[in-house]
Amino acid sequence: MKTIFTTQSLLASLLAAAVVVGCGKPAEHADEHAGHDHAHAKSAPIPPSQRDPKRLWCEEHAVYEDECVICHPELKGKARPATAQRLMCAEHGVPEDECGICHPELAAKLKPGEGIKVRLPDAKSAEIVGVQTAPPNRGAISDSIECYAEVAFNQNKLAQIVAPVGGIVQSVEADLGEKVAENQPVAKLWSATIAEAMAKAVLTHQVLERERRLRAERVTPEKDLQEAEATHRAACQQARMYGFSEADIDTMGRKPDEPVYLPVRAPFAGEIVERAAVRGALVEVGKPLFTLADRSVMWAMLNIPESALARVRVGQTVELRVDSLPEKVFSGKLTWIGPAVDERTRMARARAEVPNPDGLLKDKMFAQARIQVRSSDGAMVLPASAIQRVGGATLAFVKLADDLYEGRAVRLGAKYDGRLEVLEGLKPQEQIVVAHGFSIKSQLMLSRLGAGCAHE
Repeated sequence: MKTIFTTQSLLASLLAAAVVVGCGKPAEHADEHAGHDHAHAKSAPIPPSQRDPKRLWCEEHAVYEDECVICHPELKGKARPATAQRLMCAEHGVPEDECGICHPELAAKLKPGEGIKVRLPDAKSAEIVGVQTAPPNRGAISDSIECYAEVAFNQNKLAQIVAPVGGIVQSVEADLGEKVAENQPVAKLWSATIAEAMAKAVLTHQVLERERRLRAERVTPEKDLQEAEATHRAACQQARMYGFSEADIDTMGRKPDEPVYLPVRAPFAGEIVERAAVRGALVEVGKPLFTLADRSVMWAMLNIPESALARVRVGQTVELRVDSLPEKVFSGKLTWIGPAVDERTRMARARAEVPNPDGLLKDKMFAQARIQVRSSDGAMVLPASAIQRVGGATLAFVKLADDLYEGRAVRLGAKYDGRLEVLEGLKPQEQIVVAHGFSIKSQLMLSRLGAGCAHE
């Protein structure tokens, strides 16, 4: 039978080879405990709040590690100063208070820039399991807040074109999806009300012209001319409400027998996105005939978590991604943040205006939004695979030698597209584990699997 070796089985073999009874102590070390003086373990232990944080504590014997002659018989007969005495871990060849394998609990106490050492079983162990290292990159990255959004029409460029009077649709001049210009007719209506208004305007215009001639000949008084002017202005005002101009009134005056049709016009340039107008249909005043939208700029209605509101400001850049166009990024600006938080979702509504020159964004699309709250150029950047979590600490493993690595505590900043910004804890020239770092973490956790110091 052929034996199949995998990375996992090889790593397990390497870890098993590293399991020992104690920190470089003989196996019979545990039996020697009976012959040592345990008087110091029987004394009242120092309360945790009063212990020196710079010195390791032996939990088994309730004394400082640098005073425990049971765990460290090499200390017998030597003067021990009151301050911490650095002990060497004989098994791993690093200071005891930096040995992450023997003392993984140290990870939780690390501050950014501080570290613990991890010794591998062999100089080729990292190469066998595929550990890869590289220095941190320098580049631009932005801190952001991610949330969900829904695309909507720009409400400032959305209009319903309605019938200004009740009547019959004589013709339809625009169709769905058609782009129209400002003031372009989209339909024509016929109505008795329209015909009456136009006839009145034409008649008052004729009366006015007659009164002007009579007044010029001083046949009529000034009062009659003023009344004729006022009546004509009122008639023209009503006609203009329906969309007719002075030129239209003059034309109708020259062609009194032709039917009067009211042109329904687009209030601005845009695209017909809804159509209800049908030729020959009887419509009531105010009935929607078309919906017109300018899709050159769309709205993105965002749902921002309450916990992130303190970092959000109007004017920040917003990036959108939609499922149908995964490689396309739409960029806009945050223009409004809602004054309230939803009591059930604990989200606040916000709005971003996003240019849509190609018309790819459509109404009611769902999108993933990213609000850029901070931008950094020349930041120290690592891939997400370079960061490990150990005992509540955020660590990056720094290569010190072929078989020695340091788990360095770091402080992270922005996170985007699988990259992390490192604000504190690393130097640009250091070699950082960027792939297969979990194998180094596994070596660090050996003592929790049963290896490490015998007294733990």
